[in-house]
Amino acid sequence: MDQVIARLEKNKQRNIELYEAFLRIPSISTDADRKQEMHQAAEWVRRFFADCGIDGEIIETGGHPVVLADTGPVGNGKMTVLVYGHYDVQPTGDKSLWDSPAFEPTIRDGVMYGRGSADDKGQVLTHMLAAESWMKVAGKTPVRVKFLIEGEEEVGSPSLIPLVKEYRQRLACDYVALSDTAKLDADTPAITYGTKGIVYKEITLYGPEQDLHSGSFGGTVTNPGNALAAILAFLRDGDGRVTIPGFYDDVRELSPKEKAAMAELPFDENDYLATLRAPALTGEKGYTTLERRWVRPTLDVNGLFGGFTGEGQSTIIPSKMMAKVSMRLVPDQVPEKIALAFDEAVRAAAPKGVRIEIKDLNACAPYVSPIDSPGMVAAMKGVEAGFGTRPVFIREGGSLPILPKFKEILSADSLMMGFCAPNCNAHGPNEFFSLQDFHNGARAAACFLHYLATRK
Repeated sequence: MDQVIARLEKNKQRNIELYEAFLRIPSISTDADRKQEMHQAAEWVRRFFADCGIDGEIIETGGHPVVLADTGPVGNGKMTVLVYGHYDVQPTGDKSLWDSPAFEPTIRDGVMYGRGSADDKGQVLTHMLAAESWMKVAGKTPVRVKFLIEGEEEVGSPSLIPLVKEYRQRLACDYVALSDTAKLDADTPAITYGTKGIVYKEITLYGPEQDLHSGSFGGTVTNPGNALAAILAFLRDGDGRVTIPGFYDDVRELSPKEKAAMAELPFDENDYLATLRAPALTGEKGYTTLERRWVRPTLDVNGLFGGFTGEGQSTIIPSKMMAKVSMRLVPDQVPEKIALAFDEAVRAAAPKGVRIEIKDLNACAPYVSPIDSPGMVAAMKGVEAGFGTRPVFIREGGSLPILPKFKEILSADSLMMGFCAPNCNAHGPNEFFSLQDFHNGARAAACFLHYLATRK
């Protein structure tokens, strides 16, 4: 392992140059005009593996291609880890907000700026460099390492689940490792062991066939705007709790050990509030900010549409109103059960005089991984060796739909090692990844493989 780490240290500048070359490819999966660039990025990944002696190939899908690679068997009793990541990136957005062009990687004060620098090209590249270093030094990796690097993560991974099912034997593994999460803060590395699920709905309320004069007809028909406001207000109470019947029935409460560990994390609410630039912190009564973020279910209005929203005034009763509502779920809530309960609650709360249409937009299960498994211990020791600081265990308020699917299809738990800062501007302008974290991440990924091979 010492020789592997020494090689990574010796090749820092060369690894940065590889990093820059990867970032220059505008692999925007949402842009239909970028298909050539998407294939270019997939080929870049495949060629990287080929150059370091790892078998890899591009698998075409109904959307963008996937790269599969495999270091091959390493001996009886050795574990297999599947490294998951994605080469696709978010669109640029408003170019005027970038201090340097999104696809011209720029280093300022030891920080790499560019689209995909953290999410996820920079982070998945750390695992690729770790495997390369092992191959160049030892001719093999200490455990069998498989790679699944897709090009549709930023559009919901529509092709991924069918591919994992089709190639389940080829992708068989003991653990899935990924770095698509973040550290706790700039100074504290973290391993994420849980993510929330989601149920996402669209509600449309229909009233009169057309907009009506609110003076001439007000008070005689149900206003869809008033009705929608009443429904949304009904879904939460004054203590921040969701009022949908049965919503909390299956919620797994924190164990005393987890609760104590969460309370000991170096988290400052004032700093958090300042980062958000919000007037105040609120949420479900009786729980801390971190508990509400990570381990309590939520319901949020994501958008409201309808009626008159232009400049000036137009006194109407709108003919229809819409809202988008998402619920983040925690273990052991079942998306299908929550979705049905939501529909029933909305219809029960609706006044007479409106017709309701509810659409299902998205749903996935929550995920939590045991923190005392051999794989998790190896991940912890690897990150500590790479960063020189013991990582903390955290959860994530967002959703990663692929994690419960990996568990369902491959029977493998996921190890989420976050190497970037939590405020890395992923999906926003001036996305960045500290080069120190980049190099530390590569060392951590290399050490993780060693500790997984030498597990007790």
